[in-house]
Amino acid sequence: MSLHYKLSSASLESPWLVLIHGLFGSADNLSVVRRHFENSHNIISVDLPDHGESPWSDGFDLDTAVSGIIAILDNLKVENAAFLGHSLGGKVAMRLALLHENRVSALIVADIAPVAYGHRHQAVFDGLQAVSLGEINGRSDADKAMSAYIKEPGVRQFLLKSLYKGDDDKWRWRFNVEGLINHYSHIIDWPQDNRQFSGVTLFIKGADSDYITASHRSAIGKYFPNAKAHVIDGTGHWLHAEKPTAFNKVVERALNSI
Repeated sequence: MSLHYKLSSASLESPWLVLIHGLFGSADNLSVVRRHFENSHNIISVDLPDHGESPWSDGFDLDTAVSGIIAILDNLKVENAAFLGHSLGGKVAMRLALLHENRVSALIVADIAPVAYGHRHQAVFDGLQAVSLGEINGRSDADKAMSAYIKEPGVRQFLLKSLYKGDDDKWRWRFNVEGLINHYSHIIDWPQDNRQFSGVTLFIKGADSDYITASHRSAIGKYFPNAKAHVIDGTGHWLHAEKPTAFNKVVERALNSI
């Protein structure tokens, strides 16, 4: 699968950094990180399969996403790069590090663990399916329809970033709503194997988020024996958006340790 990506080039000598967004997101979601590092790094911001401007698939899975990102590196003749992934993007980055250790100079995972999660997006699915794309006149109509299921205005605004009107004047979601719902089990799952990534690894947790808990330490240690952790106080799952300065500072320290 040929994935869509955005490239920010610093110089031929600059190190490479790959940014991978989370579920329902796009390459622009980590723009606060891209802007901070684009003068010191060559940055690839990826649209995952079924998201943004990347193709829709027959069924999302981590390994297909990994293959698409490796194809980008090969096309750009990038031997290795640092990888930063948030949420689902963190899962993709972890899986890539395990499958292609020689291509990863550092792994930075934002608020996700290498484990299978329970279902936690039903309200989002219900809200998205409540939007009748053929009947709305704008984002405000979509917001109103979703509000019956998704109570958090910030979550609705995040989703609405991917709602657009095509050249035919029809409203569409940039992400594959039905495909992601139908293959949600692949998204929340985690493949079990004995691979390890022993390079520079940092897990960044939002203090108020429950995506990484003490019960996940053994799984993290199993796959990433040299992993370090940092907790950003006063943040939830969207830690890079809630405290961008603190988040970028932590990432910068990790990249400087390579």
